[in-house]
Amino acid sequence: MKTLFDETHLGQMTLKNRFIRAAIGEKTSDGHVNETILSLYKALALGGAGALITGFTLVDENEKNFPLLAFYNDAFREGHKALTDLVHENHAHIILQLVYVGSYVRGDTAGMSVLAPSAVENLNTKVLPQEISVRQIKRIQERFSEAALRAKNAGYDGVEIHAAHGFFLSQFMTPYYNRRTDLYGASAQNRARMALETYAAVREAVGAEFPILIKINVNDGFEGEVRFEDVLYLCKALTEMKIDAIEISGAFRSFPQNATAFFKKEAAQIAAENETKIIMTGGNRDFEEMTAILRHTGIEYFGLARPLITEPDLINRFKALYT
Repeated sequence: MKTLFDETHLGQMTLKNRFIRAAIGEKTSDGHVNETILSLYKALALGGAGALITGFTLVDENEKNFPLLAFYNDAFREGHKALTDLVHENHAHIILQLVYVGSYVRGDTAGMSVLAPSAVENLNTKVLPQEISVRQIKRIQERFSEAALRAKNAGYDGVEIHAAHGFFLSQFMTPYYNRRTDLYGASAQNRARMALETYAAVREAVGAEFPILIKINVNDGFEGEVRFEDVLYLCKALTEMKIDAIEISGAFRSFPQNATAFFKKEAAQIAAENETKIIMTGGNRDFEEMTAILRHTGIEYFGLARPLITEPDLINRFKALYT
């Protein structure tokens, strides 16, 4: 019978349990790993989760003004190597989440081009971006692949492509934001093309054995949101391309404070239709509920973000109480 403390394999990683720290953006003024971030990840590693996914990490210098981690050149390598060494010393795995922000602006946009699938005002930030060209699309895909290779060389155990929560890659899947009529818009196949090509570029850079995850939305919470049938298409295509895991998330802010397992229904359906490992993130707080989901669906892993902010050693407490 499956338990949340099973030892499992996710790509090359052997995880000591099914708990994964889901990404939350860590602010840094210059893109570098700092002492505050190192202290946070030491506490998280000691807290017992099988793997930690970092906060959003910028892949393109065009977005250097944003107060997020960055790895768009080797100047950031020393800090990232310190971070991976620290986490490994404390017996956890660490996965670098890679992001291009686009019009979901997080910081000063002075002197930069804000890009999006279409020139449509961002519902969250009210920023009106430029429509990205195909040439620029290819450049951003290359930036993801280059950053992924840097991550591999800096000791990360895997990378995650951030294609959720309204960031740039996520917008290609969302009809409100993607009004293109070329190869990157209109049909489900075309809207999924950006994520699929980005994954392919990353896979080519890091090789067949290095773990690659992707985080996707199953809903956006507004009119013109991503269509679930398109999400199913994307997941099937990623499975065929042998991605290591798909993290399921969505419009988490639309749920009441006491809600749990926000995306259980959608994640369970995706898991039933794909052999790829499925991580469900959002509202995972109740140990018994997570155990039931594990045993009655194909969902294999549980991402926790906010619960670990207030209680970094929550997984250790679960282990003491339930094993």
